[in-house]
Amino acid sequence: MEDSLIRVGIPRDLVKVLGVESQGDSKAGAFTRAFLNSHMRQDSRLDPRTLLTHKAVILDFCRPKKDKSKRKSKRAKGLNARQKRAMKVFHLKPEHQRYELFLPLHELWRQYVIDLCNGLTPTCPQFVQQKLLKADFHGAILTVVRSKCPSYVGATGILVQEFKHIFKIITKEDKLKVIPKRNSVFAVEINGFVSHIYGSKFEHRASERSAKKFKARGTIDL
Repeated sequence: MEDSLIRVGIPRDLVKVLGVESQGDSKAGAFTRAFLNSHMRQDSRLDPRTLLTHKAVILDFCRPKKDKSKRKSKRAKGLNARQKRAMKVFHLKPEHQRYELFLPLHELWRQYVIDLCNGLTPTCPQFVQQKLLKADFHGAILTVVRSKCPSYVGATGILVQEFKHIFKIITKEDKLKVIPKRNSVFAVEINGFVSHIYGSKFEHRASERSAKKFKARGTIDL
């Protein structure tokens, strides 16, 4: 193959624009051979000139390697349970433990449940019950109607925090009460529709409960 087909000189009108000058034949030839040797997919037994004479050559394409360290640094690490306790993430300050502060939350929850249950029609209570099993109860007014601990019976308040095993409610007396779900039955009233929650069968986080399948049971003990 003629050398002119492999390399050509830079036109004079582009020399000043690019700021480079054409190299001599010896330097240009050495660079071309080195470039082809490093980028051609070839058999070690064949000479680059022989390959170029008989067929077209596909040059290797090297993808730039991604920096894995930068990818790891972008991932936000969440707080573990110990760090959350140390930072008091779930701690409700005493000045915020006021019943009237959570009344707007209760109104939002009422509207949320009414929309969720298509208006709470009393003709289909089973449909409403299935919707409430997976609903979010933050803002609901809960009343303890039965419990193995008599001191919990009659406690009423707005649910401000729900955990896997406990409910935290704020009463009208601006007191924060922690009530365990186990061995307790809670009543929720929405527009005259009263639903009972058996806490022992409700020991799930709100996020987990939305995806859980509940089975119908004839009788449920405390």
